[in-house]
Amino acid sequence: MMAEQNHFTYRNLNIAYRKIGQGKPLVVLHGWGTSGKVMVPLSEMLSDLRTCYVLDLPGFGASSPPESAWTIDDYADFVQTFIQELGLEKTDLLVHSFGGRITLKLCAREAGQELVDKVLITGGAGIKPKRSLTFYFKKYLAKTLKAPLQLLPGQLRKYTLNKLRSTAIWRWLGSSDYQKLSGVMRDTFVKSVTEHLDEYLPHISQEVLLLWGREDAATPLYQGERMEKGIKNAALVAIDNAGHYAFLDRPKHFASIARAFFEG
Repeated sequence: MMAEQNHFTYRNLNIAYRKIGQGKPLVVLHGWGTSGKVMVPLSEMLSDLRTCYVLDLPGFGASSPPESAWTIDDYADFVQTFIQELGLEKTDLLVHSFGGRITLKLCAREAGQELVDKVLITGGAGIKPKRSLTFYFKKYLAKTLKAPLQLLPGQLRKYTLNKLRSTAIWRWLGSSDYQKLSGVMRDTFVKSVTEHLDEYLPHISQEVLLLWGREDAATPLYQGERMEKGIKNAALVAIDNAGHYAFLDRPKHFASIARAFFEG
């Protein structure tokens, strides 16, 4: 079944999404650094069961970037508005990685509990990770390097910060995702990864399936286990021989579990 290309306007941003399938609505959210395109093969496997709305989140794929840095709440506002304006009452959600952050915020809201029915999270981010000594060394070294520059006047501060970010030591200090970014999306990334959403888990009442790759290195299995413990109606299933993109590593197996969940 061919995906239908569509556009949606939100806060003067042009948002691209694909619509595919038939039946009850299923809103599909991708992870950081990708787009809805990566979720299309899975959506096609579910297209006889659900009408899939596969979004390019603002700043990704063919969708416009925000004019200023967004928080997770801004993305949750966006998804909530999309569901409401398209009239997708009691939609299901299927989300990956960064989409999981948005979903935890949205589902914990009173509006989210009214709008969202079943939720499938795979490789979901948002839980406070375990950190190594190397992480903390890099974190505080970066703060130390930046601290004197904050005392400089506006344009000079901006110039020297850009110079610092171009150095080899700064590239070593930053994550690979951070290094690929600039401008508003870099600031959005920082706002997103520094907010931990553990406190929202007890407020989520939806039925949630946590479908994890056992070898996930980006959001390790222990994060799924903590989500399962914190969300009242959650169940965790681990897929062997699969990593952060379990739906690409084991597509048929993943889709069969997703179908059983949404049908059941």
